[in-house]
Amino acid sequence: MEYLQSYISAGIFVAVGVGFGLFAYFLSYILRPKRIDSENAKTAYECGIQPEKDAKVKFNIRYLIYLLIFVAFDVEAIFLYPWAVKTSTLGWYAFIEVTIFVSIILIGWIYAWGRGLLKWD
Repeated sequence: MEYLQSYISAGIFVAVGVGFGLFAYFLSYILRPKRIDSENAKTAYECGIQPEKDAKVKFNIRYLIYLLIFVAFDVEAIFLYPWAVKTSTLGWYAFIEVTIFVSIILIGWIYAWGRGLLKWD
């Protein structure tokens, strides 16, 4: 019966989270305006200023590549931090594991650099 106590607290946590989400949803449904003005329904913005150009702007795909490379190196830094904190107690096995991990990331970086994906032109 003791092991059910942890499930009960998790269930209460989930119920409160779902209840709060449903409460916020229905409160916004009650408080929102019921009628949409036909002038504002035609524009992308409801601030009264007419848009000057189309909102669908094409951008270079390299920005997405920069984002993905940044995320990869950011994740690497997140995984390296706990290892660096405990490096004295982990021993040689952990050192070899982290060397393999950093080598894989380095190979990916060299590949991206060789393909010219890191140029900002």
